[in-house]
Amino acid sequence: MSPRRARRRESSRPFGFPTGIDKVEEWPDGEWKVRTLTGASSTKTYRCPGCDQEIRVGQPHLVAWPNWPGGDEERRHWHPACWRKRLDRGPGRSRY
Repeated sequence: MSPRRARRRESSRPFGFPTGIDKVEEWPDGEWKVRTLTGASSTKTYRCPGCDQEIRVGQPHLVAWPNWPGGDEERRHWHPACWRKRLDRGPGRSRY
């Protein structure tokens, strides 16, 4: 008797579409759309603008961008701790 194979469910999302739920966060520097990503949904290495370190493939992180028309062009991938502490950084460093 051969083992049963698990059937994969068909997804309505296109391949490579990031999984997560967008939420709007209000901060002193404006409104931001934030999407939390699981490690399984990340497919390439990114550089966190908060600490300038790599976010490796498979590492959970978040994506944030300004909540204004055209703001999705400013998307950045962050470590969650760096995102929370970004307003505490000194002058001379970009806030996003």
